[in-house]
Amino acid sequence: MTALLAALAGLLVLAGARRGAGAGEAVETVAAAAELAELDRLKTRGLLDEAGWTAARAEAGRRILSAQRAPTEVRAGAKDRVWVLAGIGATVAAALGLYLVVGTAGLPDQSYERRVDQWATLSEPLEAQQIAAVIERQVKEQPDNPQALAMLGAARFEAGDAIGAASAFRRMLTLTPNDAQGWARLGESLVRANGGTIGADAEAAFREALKLDPGQLGALYFLGEAALARGDGAETRRLWLPLISVLDPADPRRADLERRLPPFGGAQ
Repeated sequence: MTALLAALAGLLVLAGARRGAGAGEAVETVAAAAELAELDRLKTRGLLDEAGWTAARAEAGRRILSAQRAPTEVRAGAKDRVWVLAGIGATVAAALGLYLVVGTAGLPDQSYERRVDQWATLSEPLEAQQIAAVIERQVKEQPDNPQALAMLGAARFEAGDAIGAASAFRRMLTLTPNDAQGWARLGESLVRANGGTIGADAEAAFREALKLDPGQLGALYFLGEAALARGDGAETRRLWLPLISVLDPADPRRADLERRLPPFGGAQ
């Protein structure tokens, strides 16, 4: 079936190429005939004298001859069809041979649920997407488990699924609304889902995190970034100075924050 479909695709490409070339030539012929007929009508109505009509026809004839000599679309011939079909056949045969060497013919499909079962029993480290799938099953079994929801949000965040992570953290916060770290993780997920922009919903989540725990460093950083973007230097200093004070002097993040910190009493 695959070989047959590949051969039909090749025939359609060749047939389309031949039709396209023929159509282009037909359009050029019709346009040339229309131009010459229009010159004859102008002469008949007295709008062109004999000399003008002769010169115009000569110029039109030169353009038509030049167009006919110009390179046209490539036209597929009978031999081209044979080569295309032979190439398709060789490609299909090579793919089939490669599959017989490295593939496993007759192996039944492994359902997604069976793969998750296998991941849950593996001893070696899993990828972030696999961890998220395993935890998601646990959440389905225990939908009111805030710890499982927090782990699901963290796994989805690491797997690059920022929207899914935000959804998990929102569900967790409906069960534990006083979790400051959960609000901070929600805000960070919203920032990533928004392409790095700190929107109003993310800023609200960070403010809620600071209200519950003034020492939430992530919330201090992102709210300081938002204030810096608005040009509010005083607010940026208020948020970033406590953060800078707890970072190790050798930490490159501290040096970056100090470099970007607005001067005292000034805006960005």
